[in-house]
Amino acid sequence: MNIKQRLLSLKESLPENVNLVAVSKTKSNDDILEAYQAGQRVFGENKVQEMVDKWEQLPKDIQWHMIGHLQRNKVKYMASFVSLIHGVDSLKLLKEINKQALKVERVIPCLLQVHIADEETKFGLTSQELDELLNSDTFKKLKAIKVVGLMGMATFTQDTKQIEQEFRYLNSIFESLKSTHPKADNLELTVRSMGMSGDFKIAIQCGSTMVRIGSHIFGSRNYN
Repeated sequence: MNIKQRLLSLKESLPENVNLVAVSKTKSNDDILEAYQAGQRVFGENKVQEMVDKWEQLPKDIQWHMIGHLQRNKVKYMASFVSLIHGVDSLKLLKEINKQALKVERVIPCLLQVHIADEETKFGLTSQELDELLNSDTFKKLKAIKVVGLMGMATFTQDTKQIEQEFRYLNSIFESLKSTHPKADNLELTVRSMGMSGDFKIAIQCGSTMVRIGSHIFGSRNYN
């Protein structure tokens, strides 16, 4: 199957309430255009410079999602166009996004990353840190960002029960925060971004509304 066929087949299998982020990191502009011509408009990158290069060269109605770990000094390069930042794991990073968004007169949507995996290499906030962040006066003063949901990555394991447990944990944190933190100008929890090529079916069963999928669309990853 080619990219178009794989993409359309995947989209048919997803429930209507689940948004697809096509993970295009390391993929060529030609590959992205093939997916674009098949109707895909949301693409995810994990390196800011690569995303900036693609944004400059590809159609302007593409929504670019930053899905990788983000360093504060890189925010300024994408503040003018990024559609959603997935992996926000500190108040310091939120403050920097807010600062750069003010400069370009935008409100930038963000997801807070929750640490749900049994791996220290994964980034993210604990449920207590999330609560503290959302309750802080500093957060409440940030007017150029909007936290629209949570993101989490499960442990890289063949144990589907463990993966399911981790995704259900993220979903329970989402529901808890939604009930305890009222909607505000910079907070409206609607998105649960969880699930990648290897575990998105489990994630959807556990309440995911946004999946990040690359190899099922573009074929195996190119590390060049």
